Amino acid sequence: MLLARSFGMDGPLAALVALVACGVPMVLWSLLVDRVHRSPTTGIDWTVPPRPWRDTLDTSLTKLAGLWSTWCAIAIFYACGRWYWEGGYAFAMGFFTVAAPVLVVLSIPYVLWLDRRLIEPRDGAFALGALLLGQGEVDREALAEHARQWAVKGFFTAFMISIVPGNYGNVVRGDLGVALADPVSLTQWLIAVMFLIDVAMATVGYLLTMKPLDAHIRSANPYAAGWAAALICYPPFILMGQGGPLYYHTGTQEWSAWLAGHPIALALAGAGLVALTAIYAWATVAFGLRFSNLTHRGILTHGPYRWSKHPAYLSKNLFWWLSSMPFLVTTGSMTDMVRNTVTIAAVSGVYYWRARTEERHLGADPAYRDYAAWMDRNAPLPRLLRRIGGAPAPLPRAGG
Repeated sequence: MLLARSFGMDGPLAALVALVACGVPMVLWSLLVDRVHRSPTTGIDWTVPPRPWRDTLDTSLTKLAGLWSTWCAIAIFYACGRWYWEGGYAFAMGFFTVAAPVLVVLSIPYVLWLDRRLIEPRDGAFALGALLLGQGEVDREALAEHARQWAVKGFFTAFMISIVPGNYGNVVRGDLGVALADPVSLTQWLIAVMFLIDVAMATVGYLLTMKPLDAHIRSANPYAAGWAAALICYPPFILMGQGGPLYYHTGTQEWSAWLAGHPIALALAGAGLVALTAIYAWATVAFGLRFSNLTHRGILTHGPYRWSKHPAYLSKNLFWWLSSMPFLVTTGSMTDMVRNTVTIAAVSGVYYWRARTEERHLGADPAYRDYAAWMDRNAPLPRLLRRIGGAPAPLPRAGG
């Protein structure tokens, strides 16, 4: 940290370099160790020679027309959204401005190369290109899926890049000497480290939605409820921000203020917050290159997902309850105490809603249904709730 600060490597461009340093090993591990490019779910058959260029050229050019038109639509959305040119989002827009011409150029050889190897190269981008070029009947289902997938990628990639510099700076600019001498400072720095890991790996996941890495989007959530539940948790639609209807910090103080003067309680609470943040980051790490909201990019059954279907949401909400202690207020007002507690309970309810809409989306995959059935029988939280309620364990599904 000290070395990075000494050489001025604590700014937004250094944060992007750190992002590359995170992404390159992830890609190399995926290709050389996990050999994800050999997975049948990539849609690529490596056992047959690639098609001749002339056989796929028309398809590739149509697909490029659809892809570039999609990027233009996203750029127009960015240009019209005032919030995209303020704060951290302004950095993301600057990044896209520089990256866009490079991506346009690189997309040409990439699409031409990939289409020769794909079993079925005609996807949503091709459907949009065919529509724009008037090439006969269009696959409207593929077109709708394409729109949903790129809406997810366009919305969340901008958000992730906008918060990368801040998270990186919080870690690099931290004074480890001060942190080691104070449990509160150490807790805050370790939490920043966990969030840096989470944000870096999640951003890489949004950027590398590529079939050869088996990190492509299989499907985006088709349900309006799923989109509503997710979007109200992020700017500019966020309801939990200051002044929003789900803002629960009126008259509150952080955990460190309420526990000041009680070193053991401070240490225990700090350790709990770090552990919860570590679980949250672990849930993102478990996804690897396949992280993103509102999408199906493969079913996870390892890491914290062996213990809970939604470890990130569970740990995040427990963190908020413990860190903010909304049932304690400096105003002395019982009304504020009740309002804050009810409001944060509503926030937890939003995340329960998100979880249910995600399960509805993923439930179209038999692999997820088998996973969910196993978790309902064996995961710690469902087993605990059954013991409390005296309910029997659910029977296995036939063939599960």
